[in-house]
Amino acid sequence: MTIHMQHQPFPDDLTRYSEYACLDLITPEEMRRIDHNAQSLGISGLELMESAGTALSLVAQEYHAGIVLILCGSGNNGGDGLVAARHMSREAEVTVLWYDSGHQTRSTRRQLERLSHCDVRSIRFRCREDLLHHLDIFSKADLIVDALLGTGGAGTVREPLKTCIDLANQSQAPVLCADLPSPGIIPDRICAFHRPKVKDSEVYDIGIPILAEIGTGPGDLLLMQERKQNVHKGVGGEILVIGGGPYQGAPWLSGLAALRAGADIVRIVTPHYLPEPDLIHIPTSGDTITQNDLDTIIPLCDRSDVVLCGPGLGPDAHEVILTCSEHVKKGVFDADSLRTPLPHAHESLYTPHTGEFTRITGRDPGLTPYDRAHAVRNSDIPGTVLLKGPVDVISDTKRIRFNQTGTPAMTTGGTGDVLAGVCAALMVHLSAFDAACIGAYATGCAGEMITNTHGYGMTARDLIPAIPQVLFRRTLEGE
Repeated sequence: MTIHMQHQPFPDDLTRYSEYACLDLITPEEMRRIDHNAQSLGISGLELMESAGTALSLVAQEYHAGIVLILCGSGNNGGDGLVAARHMSREAEVTVLWYDSGHQTRSTRRQLERLSHCDVRSIRFRCREDLLHHLDIFSKADLIVDALLGTGGAGTVREPLKTCIDLANQSQAPVLCADLPSPGIIPDRICAFHRPKVKDSEVYDIGIPILAEIGTGPGDLLLMQERKQNVHKGVGGEILVIGGGPYQGAPWLSGLAALRAGADIVRIVTPHYLPEPDLIHIPTSGDTITQNDLDTIIPLCDRSDVVLCGPGLGPDAHEVILTCSEHVKKGVFDADSLRTPLPHAHESLYTPHTGEFTRITGRDPGLTPYDRAHAVRNSDIPGTVLLKGPVDVISDTKRIRFNQTGTPAMTTGGTGDVLAGVCAALMVHLSAFDAACIGAYATGCAGEMITNTHGYGMTARDLIPAIPQVLFRRTLEGE
């Protein structure tokens, strides 16, 4: 099963959206997200590698070096170096020293094949002793290009890469680093691709669409960590859902969605029981949730990893939610909990639709994603906001993300309850912002899958079994 980002045109002119891109330093994890999203938009990894390697070669040629040594690792950073070697092979005497870990990426293997047709000296090394047989190539080099690890490098470097880095540092040749210096290497110049990852980098564009950065996509799923084999019960988190009364089905939809999104235990505080054996029902004292239930609810808030407030709640229990929120570590506030004064947890995610946003801010967010993003970012809401719509807008006031997944069939009642439950489960291990981005993307993708078979007959409950097929497809496919 392959799930792609939506390819319909963005419903606005993207030329004015550059203000929502991150122009400061970004993390390697964020860059991997952007790369993956770019590929889902039709820019292949091989194309990105070609662009990066070409930019690297142009910078390297500024040194007018007669003898160039390019150090290449097994990952895509090494592939960037191999592309640069191919481009420079007619301008200089190029030697490529490449690490054979036995686990080259597919694109890097492709670049090695291409390089075999060029006038380049190619030396493979597998261990430290292999490097010691070629000390002369370090001493003779006029320029050394570091393409060993890039964004894949972290912590202490092991042999034989440690020796390779030490030899580069001992050389008199300047060192040009591709994208991000390998740990321990001393760079003279850093050629960063798309965005800088460390200070003093020179940034070169490699053709990544802006939507890959400001939009959600399959790259966001890379933030989710695989569970280890020795995990124990409860590692997926305990979720508490507070809702129901006027609309009894809503909290149960949220709870089931949270389980499908990875939560281990879900408790539902609601007046009405529905026969769902996977969910733990916590009954209330009457037909609605009132202050009389606080003695039951507050201890559950204290023990839960995430508390979801609002599905099917009705307007009369707002004071209860305000009191409970003081005991919530991480909270998702949806539906009727979105009233003033706003409840807030230590970390809060608010999931309003347009009408709810207007109710809590007194401001209509507008129609275009651009206007809605401005409205959310300037709303002074104390947390992360997921403003639902044809294009969802997610913001923590510092960052903006747009989600295009979903279909018109998702206007059916209850889909917002499913989304809230998914976000609650994701918040166990992720920040509110990342949980909102992934939750919106995954729920929209699930809607697309179900619409393919159910059309406009889709119900909110139909969405729930599709959620894990999106969130956990790497595990399901054995990747």
